[in-house]
Amino acid sequence: MPDPLVIVCGVDRDAVLATGEAVAIADPRSVLVAHDLRRLGEGVVTRAVRRDGRWRVSALELAHGCVSCTLREDLLPLLLALAADPDVGRVVLLLDPGMEPEPVCEALAHVVPDEAPGPVTEVLELVGVVAVLDGPTWLDDAGSDEALADRGRALTEDDDRTVAQIVVGHAEFADVLVVVGSPEPWERVRRDAVLARLAPQARRLDVGSAAAGVPDVTPVLRELHPDARRGVPDDPHGPLLRGQPPLTRDVGVSLLHVGLRRPFHPERLHEAFDVLLTGTVRVRGRVWVASRPEHALWIESAGGGLQIGMAGRWLADSLAWDDVDALRRASASLRWDDRWGDREQQLVVLVHDAEPAEVIAALDLALLTDDELAAGEVAWRAYADPFGISHTDPCDELEGPVVPVENRGEQT
Repeated sequence: MPDPLVIVCGVDRDAVLATGEAVAIADPRSVLVAHDLRRLGEGVVTRAVRRDGRWRVSALELAHGCVSCTLREDLLPLLLALAADPDVGRVVLLLDPGMEPEPVCEALAHVVPDEAPGPVTEVLELVGVVAVLDGPTWLDDAGSDEALADRGRALTEDDDRTVAQIVVGHAEFADVLVVVGSPEPWERVRRDAVLARLAPQARRLDVGSAAAGVPDVTPVLRELHPDARRGVPDDPHGPLLRGQPPLTRDVGVSLLHVGLRRPFHPERLHEAFDVLLTGTVRVRGRVWVASRPEHALWIESAGGGLQIGMAGRWLADSLAWDDVDALRRASASLRWDDRWGDREQQLVVLVHDAEPAEVIAALDLALLTDDELAAGEVAWRAYADPFGISHTDPCDELEGPVVPVENRGEQT
């Protein structure tokens, strides 16, 4: 049976370390692994591994200073080596505050390092993701548009992510939330209402302070919901309301599920983002934009930060039904429209400081009018399209091992 792997993430390094140690304490053969990415822009990453109560710290020079290289060239081979070591039991992976757990888990399940027989998840069982949240500041951070660079936390010069994208990504993907500290009672109630809708299946532990000690999280990991995520990313064409979150409004917090059966005008949708990114914690889902009728776009926001990407072709425009997941085929068949097929708008919007009616109105105004709809796809394709969604990974063609440039020895 594979050894267990637990991932711990959060923006406070000390709190993440304290939580990781609490996870590791259940097994004396536990190994803690951490990568410090604060020098990533220089092409240097600090790796720390604790075994038998001792930390061994090394600085590594990468072929290219990016998170992808850190994962592919060092972290994944290291985890595979630990999995093959009979003296290792539980592995606890502490993520750098600038790392999001979802892409890390994607790499663990699908990226195979050179000469490895398979991915990490074939030899280590990912039993859960633990997110450490700062109780007094989490809600403010989750709704902000502050850039990581403004706090000195950007990993590279071109890292334009926001603080909200990090803290919301941590909480949404977690199976266990360790909430350290607490704001005033009213803000705590509002924060908890947001978390109940953002991560409805996650177990939550409230801790007075990291210094006071984090309880053993292992029993909680053993009692996760049967449908807990356990590091498995969402399918962009899967259900958006994972875990049956509450849809009623509570203390000004609402979760809106928007389903619409006509395309968005690209420029008016772009204008609607001014509303969607104000007073919301999360907007996510697949959209149908008139200027590219064959493609589903994926929209995901956190606070004032927005990401747009491709989610493949609509089945109505695809001949490769057999290559599509059976669940998606079944879901599309149930909602199939004689004219549009599976094309539709499916969005969830987590509102904490905005009027839900204004959000719905902004989306309605972005839809094609009756006259525009009647003009047809030839006219739609001529619309100006403000969405730049192409991206090339600079590391796709890079190869080569990690080169150790400094060894800091062992520390107890």
